[in-house]
Amino acid sequence: MRTASPALAFVVRTLVVAASLWVATVLVSGLDLTGGTTGTRVATLVGVALIFGVVNAVVKPFVALIGCPLYVLTLGLFGLVVNALMFMLTGWLSGLLNLPFVVDGFWSAFWGAIIVAIVSFFLHLVIPDRYDAR
Repeated sequence: MRTASPALAFVVRTLVVAASLWVATVLVSGLDLTGGTTGTRVATLVGVALIFGVVNAVVKPFVALIGCPLYVLTLGLFGLVVNALMFMLTGWLSGLLNLPFVVDGFWSAFWGAIIVAIVSFFLHLVIPDRYDAR
């Protein structure tokens, strides 16, 4: 079986995160996606998905390394706090880039991060592996 090119896999992962972010904005009251047209909202979601990917690839490993004792002490539950903080950072960076995506507080980020993780997991289950080479 042939696998997709790395570029296609990147696009598929970005679209999965964008769809997961949309579900989170629908379900969590403190996450707001303001914008006029559907095209603007889709572009915003893709932009936020890219920011989310960069934050998780660059910042999260350093935070996890520094917080390693807390991961051990809480048996991994500190990871939920780290995910919420990464989600808040994504919202802040989106604001700096004038993307109309707002994360209103820790608990909105906490539940938003959980929903994004769950929806992404299920979407990755549905997508064939040849398109989602990770």
